[in-house]
Amino acid sequence: MLEALYRDHFETVDRAVGRALRGADRETVVHEVFFRLLSRAELRENFQGGSLEAWLRTLARNQALDYLRRRERERPSGLVEFADHAVEGAAEAEERRLLIKQFCHELPSKWRPVFEARFVDQLPQREAAQKLGMRRTTLAYQELCIRRLLVRFARKTEERA
Repeated sequence: MLEALYRDHFETVDRAVGRALRGADRETVVHEVFFRLLSRAELRENFQGGSLEAWLRTLARNQALDYLRRRERERPSGLVEFADHAVEGAAEAEERRLLIKQFCHELPSKWRPVFEARFVDQLPQREAAQKLGMRRTTLAYQELCIRRLLVRFARKTEERA
């Protein structure tokens, strides 16, 4: 029965996801929708009758939007904006490098690899976590702590200027 659901409604789900995503992300979310349907009885029980196709479209669209939101939260930001602000528009790479070096001295050593991967190299969270051999949630927590320290450092730098 679930195999027939997949065969009969794959294109419906694919089109719904395709409105928001392309390429590998699109494929990932389409298969995630069907995986959730297969593995979670409570999700299947949410269908109360009516148009199965419309329900699947809504489910797929919501899954695609959730995926986009997750991906957006994982994007690194802060360092470039911080450096631009702290240097007051100066384009000298040496000043930025010195600011980063000063900040690294105030950063706990266990967080430096996360800082370098996310803020300097600007890797996505999943890629950075894999590179560092840690869980993405651990990386996200450390990144949050680093951002807080970065804000304090920026304020301190402004006061000195």
